[in-house]
Amino acid sequence: MSLLDKIKEPNDIKQFDDGQWKSLAAEIREFLIQNVSKTGGHLASNLGCVELTMALHLVLNFPKDKIIWDVGHQSYTHKILTGRQEGFARLRQLGGMSGFPKMVESETDVFETGHSSTSISAAIGMAEACELKGEDSTIVAVIGDGSFTGGLAYEALNNLGQLKSSCMIVLNDNEMSIDENVGGMSSYLNKIRVGQVYNEAKTGVEKGLMNIPGIGEGIAKVIKRGKDSIKELLVPGMFFEDLGITYIGPIDGHNINGMIDTFEAAIKLKRPVVVHVKTIKGKGYRYAERHPKHFHGVNPFDIQTGKPLVKQTKMTNTGVFARKMLALGEEYPNLVAITAAMASGTGLEKFANVYPRRFFDVGIAEQHAVVFAAGLAREGMIPVVAVYSSFLQRAYDQILHDVCLQNLHVIFAVDRSGLVGQDGKTHQGIFDDAYLTSIPNMTVIAPKNRYELTKAMEYAVKFNGPIAIKYSRGDAFYGLKEQLAPIEQGKSEILSEGKEVALLAVGNMVEEACKACEILEQKGHKITLVNARFVKPIDVDMLDYIAKEHKAVVTLEEQVYNGSYGQAVAAYYMRKGCQNLTVKNIAIEDKFVEHGEVEDLRKLLQMDAQSVAGVIEDLL
Repeated sequence: MSLLDKIKEPNDIKQFDDGQWKSLAAEIREFLIQNVSKTGGHLASNLGCVELTMALHLVLNFPKDKIIWDVGHQSYTHKILTGRQEGFARLRQLGGMSGFPKMVESETDVFETGHSSTSISAAIGMAEACELKGEDSTIVAVIGDGSFTGGLAYEALNNLGQLKSSCMIVLNDNEMSIDENVGGMSSYLNKIRVGQVYNEAKTGVEKGLMNIPGIGEGIAKVIKRGKDSIKELLVPGMFFEDLGITYIGPIDGHNINGMIDTFEAAIKLKRPVVVHVKTIKGKGYRYAERHPKHFHGVNPFDIQTGKPLVKQTKMTNTGVFARKMLALGEEYPNLVAITAAMASGTGLEKFANVYPRRFFDVGIAEQHAVVFAAGLAREGMIPVVAVYSSFLQRAYDQILHDVCLQNLHVIFAVDRSGLVGQDGKTHQGIFDDAYLTSIPNMTVIAPKNRYELTKAMEYAVKFNGPIAIKYSRGDAFYGLKEQLAPIEQGKSEILSEGKEVALLAVGNMVEEACKACEILEQKGHKITLVNARFVKPIDVDMLDYIAKEHKAVVTLEEQVYNGSYGQAVAAYYMRKGCQNLTVKNIAIEDKFVEHGEVEDLRKLLQMDAQSVAGVIEDLL
């Protein structure tokens, strides 16, 4: 029986002695590699924090104590150590286990995360709540070095320094190697700074000097100033110290004994502590160690070679965008690209290599990215902000206040619009219609295929004002190549004309609409198919024409209904008083969408071609 088989419940790790920890870590890594190679998922980040998670579980007692995982995609080992091994067989699949913390899965998943830089704020709130209730719980936030580029983390640290909440922040610094600070001097400084003797001695000396009449206070201040200035030269982490937060580290994130000693000492301090832990991303699997970015989020792969089991044959929408950005960069010397720590994910790596001076990665700081773009636009540059739909929503106020209010020419390349699939609730890009179309001066284009995406980018560069181009994850649609009407502001495109019912599809759902039309044609029904193209402004001339020639209109889009294109169409017809026209909207109801393959999710939501054809048949 393996060690891993003995873990059924939270805290079961405590049954093993320190001589078994190394073997358990190896079993966990083997388990992760075997399972993620079949289902896909976040591999490198989880391999890197195996020992870190084990150390926390050895120190803490669940469910009394609590861990908040920033972003959450590094929580796989936590799930294993809380008895959820069986769930990995259906990791990130519809109805299966989430790749992120999920409260319905376990009481040890105390806060659901998916976006970065939120953990410290949540930890402070939970720590203060426990104190108000008189509960003796240890609250831990585990946050990566990347998440520390997000402004929310600093807002939280500022508040933590004021409140002095008793919580521990573990800074998981997973660069490619452990630097020289992980050595004798660092370990020595950690011991004396968290040791009770040091802290008591420091306090005692200061109090003793203050009691000397006349000169004591002055001497104490001089010594303290001198001590702090020397400390700033020799001791890392003074940024945290100056905020009133004890800093410990860096320490080796693969030395379980060392982490246990440090965590226990930090918790005993009963005040805010940052423990800086250095880990190796992808540790234990050579391909992940060598290519951590590639193995951050992976599809099923061959363990022996590290190569994906299914090769990408078509170009993705992201790839189409990336290629066109290079061409536009050559044509427009004032075109610049901005991303928020997603250069590879958004396809801007090639642009960065060719035009390094015109490429800006601002870190996980979407709000700054948008205002930065506004500043560039104000001085005559053409900034393209490339970001995932679910992350751009974090910068809603900046889009509204700093770009649209001033009507600045900023292009938003909204990647991952619509259902993204296996990353689930926190990553589904189903809200961009709602938050973008609500803002005056904003234009929103949803191209139907790869060719229209290219033309939309050409149009956006010449546009005057804020404009967003939204496109889905995955393979670009190659169909309807010959049908590409010139892009005109606010004008949609009628792809085929029929009778009685008009189907108005948005962006990536045009492909699904084509399939639905084929199903209907096989049954003898010929309907009108429209590529909406512009989500804002809507094409009212086309809507008027449709109302005269048809009895029913169906809108189809991979967005929540509230704030959607379909809602705008229905509202228009209601204002016009089109009482004899039936309007049916196929969109996502007022809810968050679970993880699963996009194809499975569409069937679940009744947005697949067969379901759409069924809705239209009922109308006919």
